[in-house]
Amino acid sequence: MNTFLDVLTALCLLLGALMSLAAAIGLLRFPDLMSRMHAATKPQVLGLLLMLTAMGLQLRAWTVLPILLVAWLFQLLTVPVSAHMVGRAGYRTKHRRPEMLSVDELEQVVAAAIEDERKN
Repeated sequence: MNTFLDVLTALCLLLGALMSLAAAIGLLRFPDLMSRMHAATKPQVLGLLLMLTAMGLQLRAWTVLPILLVAWLFQLLTVPVSAHMVGRAGYRTKHRRPEMLSVDELEQVVAAAIEDERKN
């Protein structure tokens, strides 16, 4: 039984490390802010889940499970919010490449907000 759990732990660690590596490579290689923002959030959260799963499997203690779960939940809640804030700040400061966007859903909203601001 220990051998199976050790293999499962090693697999989770390896996959988690690969997901974190994919996030790091995406941050370095992707051309614009929106792509980098996606690369920084999606694989990183899954990589952390796999790492925490490996820790839980290896430690085999019920007392550690709530701590690991809270760590993952905080990451799961804060990463999308921070990515959203970075995306909004990048959009507002024109750190985007419009030619790379297939659909710009904020263009009309921002134009309407600017028009309302000018009227007042």
